[in-house]
Formats: sequence, C-alpha cells, structure tokens
Amino acid sequence: MNNINSILLSFHVGVAILIVILILMQKGKGADMGSAFGAGASGSVFGSKGSANFLSRTTAVLATVFFVTSLTLAYFNKGTVDSSSVLDQINDSSITIESDEPTFLKSPIIPD
Repeated sequence: MNNINSILLSFHVGVAILIVILILMQKGKGADMGSAFGAGASGSVFGSKGSANFLSRTTAVLATVFFVTSLTLAYFNKGTVDSSSVLDQINDSSITIESDEPTFLKSPIIPD
C-alpha cells in the first residue's frame, strides 16, 4: 500500500506542476487589446484562437485528474494519522528551572 501512495503522490505532484505550466501559458483577458494594435502574434503555435481552447480544455482535464488523485490520496491515507502530541510526551516533574540570578533587582532603577 505504501508503494501505491508513493506512485500516486508523485503523479499528483506532476499533475500539479503541469497545471501551473498550462495556466502560465494561457493569455489573460487583457491580452487581446495589445493584439488589436499589432503587438500580438496571431500566428502562434496553436493558431490565433486555437490556443485558448486547447489550453483551456487541457487545464480542465488536468484539474479533474488532480481532484480525483486528491480524493484517492485522502481515501488511502484515512485512519493513518496519529493523534498524539509532542507536548503530551513531556513530564512536568522533569522540568526544573535553576538560576543564579536574582529575580528582583536589589537596587532601584531610578535613583532618588
């Protein structure tokens, strides 16, 4: 079962990286204004309007895969969480504070 978790987690991280890359490749809504004045490249790799559909659909598919792998990882790891705390392991009797310094000042801070 541990191997399945490792493989699924690696796949999950890979899908997350691909989603980030695909989102960064997409044009924003304000990018069309620049192409109206000749600054945009209409002959891109995917065509003038084909990149939005291709990248949007691929991002949607990868988001669905990411969601499914998230639920699958959650299902496989249910009940494996240890609810004990590190603070529960500390003994109160073993804590002693020793100090040579006095706790209060013997002379006043502001002279009279």
